[in-house]
Amino acid sequence: MPTVIFRALPLLAALAIGGPVAAEVVTNLPGSGKVVALTFDACEAPNHPTHLDQSILDALQGRHLPFTIFATGLFAQDNKAELAELVKSPLVEVENHSFDHPQHMNRLSPEAVTREVERADRAIEAATGRRPRFFRFPAGNYDGASLAAVEATGHRVVHWTFASGDPVRGLDPDHLTRWVLDKTRPGSVLIFHINGRAPATGTALPAILDRLTAKGYRFVRLDEALP
Repeated sequence: MPTVIFRALPLLAALAIGGPVAAEVVTNLPGSGKVVALTFDACEAPNHPTHLDQSILDALQGRHLPFTIFATGLFAQDNKAELAELVKSPLVEVENHSFDHPQHMNRLSPEAVTREVERADRAIEAATGRRPRFFRFPAGNYDGASLAAVEATGHRVVHWTFASGDPVRGLDPDHLTRWVLDKTRPGSVLIFHINGRAPATGTALPAILDRLTAKGYRFVRLDEALP
């Protein structure tokens, strides 16, 4: 399955490098192999601290699977020790999900977008010792100008192939399992939430992982699959 991207020619990016440039948002991994990326958003907004869901970590670590966490800067600050411990494993990478999770970064000025990215970078690097390579817009909301502003910081934007819907209140874990297994295809970028606000995920994830493995899927970190 080819990589699916959003293309634009935002004026800001063109001016920054002196000519037109095509921006992109990755929603599938390149290639046609049975490869899947497991990604988990660790969202945190001001005055609403959140923490890692241990049931999700147990499912992943017990199977020795690679995965990517998209953390906000606030989450990285409040969970610094936990993230520092996680990234001791070569299976784990932590990427940028903005500093304080504004739902509509497309409504921010380019300067404000840049601040969101750079503040989160500093917080994540302080926790993990590594500057993020990838960025994910909160709620997936962006426009040409905000996309250009993020890419100007050196980050590649990665979203998801389909929404799992796992933060929905009262979600039945069996429904989540069936939905994800039905929608997953080679190259899928799967999205879940690991910030303790998606209770169905920890219950559903073991079956999702085991059944995808039985179907011949292999799991990768984003930085392994994307150039």
